[in-house]
Amino acid sequence: MNTASPTVTLHAGAPSIADLVAVARSHAPVVLGEDALDGVSRSRRIIEDLASDVEPHYGISTGFGALATTFISDDRRRQLQQSLVRSHAAGSGPEVEREVIRGLMTLRLSTLMTGRTGVRPIVVETYAAVLNAGITPVVYEHGSLGCSGDLAPLAHCALTLMGEGNARTRDGELVDSATALRAAGIAPVLLAEKEGLALINGTDGMLSMLSLAITDLDALLQTADISAAMSVESLLGTDAVFAADLAALRPQRGQTASARNLARLLEASPIVQSHKGPECTRVQDAYSLRCAPQVHGAARDTVDHARLVAERELASAVDNPVVTLDGRVESNGNFHGAPVAYVLDFLAIAVADVASMSERRIDRMLDQHRNAGLPPFLAHEVGVDSGLMIAQYTAAGIVSELKRMAVPASVDSIPSSAMQEDHVSMGWAAGRKLRRAVDGLAQVLAIEVMTAARAVDLRAPLQAGPATGAVRDTVRTVVPGPGADRFLAPEIAAVTELVTDGSILQAARRVLGDLD
Repeated sequence: MNTASPTVTLHAGAPSIADLVAVARSHAPVVLGEDALDGVSRSRRIIEDLASDVEPHYGISTGFGALATTFISDDRRRQLQQSLVRSHAAGSGPEVEREVIRGLMTLRLSTLMTGRTGVRPIVVETYAAVLNAGITPVVYEHGSLGCSGDLAPLAHCALTLMGEGNARTRDGELVDSATALRAAGIAPVLLAEKEGLALINGTDGMLSMLSLAITDLDALLQTADISAAMSVESLLGTDAVFAADLAALRPQRGQTASARNLARLLEASPIVQSHKGPECTRVQDAYSLRCAPQVHGAARDTVDHARLVAERELASAVDNPVVTLDGRVESNGNFHGAPVAYVLDFLAIAVADVASMSERRIDRMLDQHRNAGLPPFLAHEVGVDSGLMIAQYTAAGIVSELKRMAVPASVDSIPSSAMQEDHVSMGWAAGRKLRRAVDGLAQVLAIEVMTAARAVDLRAPLQAGPATGAVRDTVRTVVPGPGADRFLAPEIAAVTELVTDGSILQAARRVLGDLD
């Protein structure tokens, strides 16, 4: 954990994706802007005025969901808010990852700081204190339908604010929330009117997962260009198809960037130069080589669309009811997760396709009938050794799973709350499967990099290009070169770590500078 991250100040405006990730992954401290705290106080006064009104106001003096017409007397309203959180903290299954929960909490805090939710300053101050203390509420895999907010996940976080439920300390120890708060010197919050509702009504869980996935995919799609370039090189493919004038004939932004990366990565490669003469009889490469910019580029454009949706959602105040700028308290439907759910599903499709193309290149490098003279399965002693045969099986198994996870979650809806909430987004489920998909893509790309590194070595005395050679050398710091069969699982894991921690990307950048 990086404890040296700069602070992130939350104002009434939107945090950036980078700010969110800094808090979620690097435990960057959160600071509350004084101007925004003033706005929180002003909106709270509006809620307190309405709480004394004889007319019922949803979430302030009424029940929730299908019970929205039930009036609650003022002496029962604190109980109402506590009961709401306790009853909605109904998740089940395995624990959700710490970074997702911290991202979710940062986003809920950001919405509270807009001054549109009507909570007291003590609520936002305590929420920030919990986050900064490294206390992570235990949130479970199942429980959100992605509408009326990520209710169960957010309720588990609100429960910790109340000093109830369970949490993990900064060191990962599982304790009851009261113990965690006491150790950090934080007093539990006794929720007042509207506050329980404000703490659980948002798209924060799915948006947290979207923001983290966008950050990961920015790096992984550049890594996909690197692995594809290494495959083109090792298969004696051509770099001519990545020329700028050809890309310009189809001005798709992502494709142009990917083609430029591939051309730079293969520039000055002795292996590529070795077969550029008239003696080369190959007319054109297979699609998995030739069309890499088209597929990688389409995935990049999908990420950019998802980024636009995420940035708009980061700028949102998602709650119901909401305190408007002119002081009204109005019910609304902004908690519906459809915008986020759609792009989460869209990204899962793109991830599956990029991984599928990568697996096809892996298979081509191992097939003696298609790998331009390399040994079958890149084996050391053909017949005795299996080489990387089963590494391709692993990639194929992952890709098959990614294709199943590309089936959209957002097309499903199961009505809830006695048909009051009769259409839901399933955005949380879309986010959960996208996280698994991103992890799968990293593993497939790692297998391609590992396979291409061995194939390039087997082209000796021909040498890789400066950038692809630097990547191969980085792989060699954790995985030996070609030789007799070895235990492959640790090698795949080691190269996957190089992919996920950015080492593969950094190796290419040290030679070429930043990639597109």
